[in-house]
Amino acid sequence: MAATVDKSKQYFPLAGSASDGWSTETEATATCFCGAVQLAFPLQKPGLIDTFVCHCSDCHKITASMFASNFIVADAYLRHLRGRETLKQFGQSKTIASGHRMTNHFCGACGTLMYRVGAQWPGASILRIGTVDDFSLQDTVLRPRVEQFVEERMSWLGEVKGAAERVEGMAKFG
Repeated sequence: MAATVDKSKQYFPLAGSASDGWSTETEATATCFCGAVQLAFPLQKPGLIDTFVCHCSDCHKITASMFASNFIVADAYLRHLRGRETLKQFGQSKTIASGHRMTNHFCGACGTLMYRVGAQWPGASILRIGTVDDFSLQDTVLRPRVEQFVEERMSWLGEVKGAAERVEGMAKFG
C-alpha cells in the first residue's frame, strides 16, 4: 500500500532527472523532465495571476492527455534559472479558440512543455502545473480555480473538485 502524502508540507518526489527544485512562501521552481530547463515563479499575486484546467481540443493534443492543468504568471515575475537557450518554440493560430497565435516553449532535449504565450495575454505566460517541483503546491496554492471549455470535457471525466468557476469556452483571467 502506498504511503499517504501530507500535502500541507513540501513534497519533492523522485520525478524526472533534476533534484534541485525548491519552494518558499513566495516563490517556487518548475523543471522539465530531463532537468535542462528550470523556471522560478511567484506563489502570490500580483505575479501569480490565476490557475485553471482546460479541456479544449488544443490542450488535448499539446498535452497528449484529456486536459491541461495550468497557471498564469506575469512575465515580470517569471525567471529562467537555466536552460532558456535549450527551449524550442512552436506557434500557430489555426486551432486556438481565440484565433490568436499561441507559442509553446518546450525543452529541446526532453520535449517537456514548460509554458505557452499568446497574443491574447500580453505580458503573461501559461505554465503547466505538472512541471512544478514541489508537488504539495499542485494541491494547495496551484489548485485549479477555474475549469474552462467544460463542454469539451470527456464524459467519463468528472468535473474538477473544488474549482470555483466552470466556463463554457474560454474564461476571462486577471
